[in-house]
Amino acid sequence: MFTSAVVKRPCSNLVNGIRSTNLGVPDFARACRQHDTYIAALEACGLSVTVLAPDEGFADSVFIEDTCLVTNECTVITRPGHPARRGETRSVAQAMVRFNRPVIEITAPGTLDAGDVMRVDHHFYVGLSDRTNAEGIGQLAQILGPFGYTVSAIALTSVLHLKTGVSYLENNCMLAWGEFVSHPEFAGFTILAVDDDEAYAANSVWINDRVLVPEGFEKTRALIAAHGYDTLAVDVSEFQKLDGGLSCLSLRF
Repeated sequence: MFTSAVVKRPCSNLVNGIRSTNLGVPDFARACRQHDTYIAALEACGLSVTVLAPDEGFADSVFIEDTCLVTNECTVITRPGHPARRGETRSVAQAMVRFNRPVIEITAPGTLDAGDVMRVDHHFYVGLSDRTNAEGIGQLAQILGPFGYTVSAIALTSVLHLKTGVSYLENNCMLAWGEFVSHPEFAGFTILAVDDDEAYAANSVWINDRVLVPEGFEKTRALIAAHGYDTLAVDVSEFQKLDGGLSCLSLRF
């Protein structure tokens, strides 16, 4: 069960964030309102939320998940794969000191976006992607190994991050889309297959027996609910324009 979350407020430079979609430029004022609602959703799931100030120097810094991975034993500060994002980690590392876990950093030439990291109990699946390289995955395995965790790499072919296409909903259940529906690494899990027209909703988030689902993806929400989960829809459409999903907007631990 999670008790805490950390989020970072969007900066006005958000409109210049990295994006590959054709969904248009995000509306900053609306993004701020959606971020408020997102924080309220985390609190509704029982989390105490720490809110970090915006950083105008980094347009994508609201997507805090990519910069940090938190376990009970340590905090791993990543080295983002996109050069423009690497400076984001400095303020996050400083902020995480308050949680009294050793802070360990991924170093060059390793790259690691934590959006590529999916935890299943004591195992971490890590996407080998344009943002996360083999060296970064190897360093993560070395960091986490002494604490009893294992790590394996999954080569990605069609998504930005691993959790763009698959989310672990606990109880041996995976929400998956595209290449992950029949991926051999997940053969032992119950797979909830997301339709192609709702692919964005594959990035849903389990928090303390509730599942946050992006608003407007009712087929996926119904699919999750049919398997016994309490769902909560959250509008993150402005962040979708920047390739960001529900998990990207917080650290949960």
